[in-house]
Amino acid sequence: MKIGDKVRFLSTTGGGKIAGFQKGNIVLVEDEDGFQIPTLASEVVLIAEGADDYNMFKAGVKPGEGGAEAKKHAEGRSVRSIMNDVESDAEDINDAFEDDPSDKEISFKAPVEERKGGDRLSAYLAFVPVDPTVITNTRFEVYLINDSNYYFHYVILQAEGQAWTMRNEGEVEPNTKLFIEEIGRENLEEIQRLGIQMLSYKRDKSFIIKPLIDVQLRIDGVKFYKLHTFQTNQFFEQNALIYPIVVNDEVTRPLVIDAKTLKRQMYADGKQSESKSADSGMNKERVDSYVRRYENSGHKSGNPFVNSHKGNNVPVVYDLHADAILETTQGMSSADILQYQIDTFHKAIAEHQKNKGTKIIFIHGKGEGVLRRAIIHELTYRYKQYKYQDASFQEYGFGATQVTI
Repeated sequence: MKIGDKVRFLSTTGGGKIAGFQKGNIVLVEDEDGFQIPTLASEVVLIAEGADDYNMFKAGVKPGEGGAEAKKHAEGRSVRSIMNDVESDAEDINDAFEDDPSDKEISFKAPVEERKGGDRLSAYLAFVPVDPTVITNTRFEVYLINDSNYYFHYVILQAEGQAWTMRNEGEVEPNTKLFIEEIGRENLEEIQRLGIQMLSYKRDKSFIIKPLIDVQLRIDGVKFYKLHTFQTNQFFEQNALIYPIVVNDEVTRPLVIDAKTLKRQMYADGKQSESKSADSGMNKERVDSYVRRYENSGHKSGNPFVNSHKGNNVPVVYDLHADAILETTQGMSSADILQYQIDTFHKAIAEHQKNKGTKIIFIHGKGEGVLRRAIIHELTYRYKQYKYQDASFQEYGFGATQVTI
């Protein structure tokens, strides 16, 4: 027996089609009204294909003659024979379900869709707040964005002193963003300095070889406490803090310059400036004064544009230009930069406030005078006890203020 076979009942009139099977040798017989009647398999018999009368056992037997023939045929089959047929049909059904194509693993992959202009590499590291309404207490999702037609195999490293450890590694497909991890404020110190290396390539087609990307990023933890540092962007529906890695084949964050190399370059620049000054008869004191003061002072560490002499007669110099005190201004507004400069000003005052008579030179530049006005405001209302005046024009130009502790 199998689903769809016509059967009739042995113990009563009527019959129907087999609609299914249940445990305990039960057959579900569906009658003409659509009702399913559970019946023992031993209580039903097959009828001939094409027969309309369920009281007839096989075609060609008249209604008046069918009773004896049907009974004889039914009695001629054993219950075991009927049950074997039921089990065989059930196995066939199970085999059919086992071969269901929907159970097979989907191995097809749609070809990568390339976009116009995508053969120039662009990649970004993004930080997205989980709950921007509580920016001071939320966690952040980290994404690597691939805005090009190339695959990227990437390695993200974190600095531990002079050594590096691998934080994450993997592959990001073309024109997609890949979730890397979720971090909290307790992780900000770990990611202050990240190294990112990326190898670009295409699959199943020829492509132009791109140079290996090797950059280091300075992640400013202060930005994670300020809502306005998270800006609207083309990659996420919500605001995000995004650090460019490479844009249109140009690496936006070159490797951090070694301090010793930078110092040698500054010395060389200072000597060249002095040589040119001697040849032209200029006063050496007016040539590249920042570099020469750093070179001659014996101060061999820290910001080369900060001259931290201890003596009262020699002024301490602080350069408050953004590019001198910040690794990067990416993601910072003008207000953020100004606030950082003022904070640096306060720290300088606090560092020397016990050294009475110390002269501090704050180089703020001429520009529009915004930083200078902010410094004068602080000196007028917060540091009334300290004298201030314009610093020497010959030494520092028009853009410096001298404060005497």
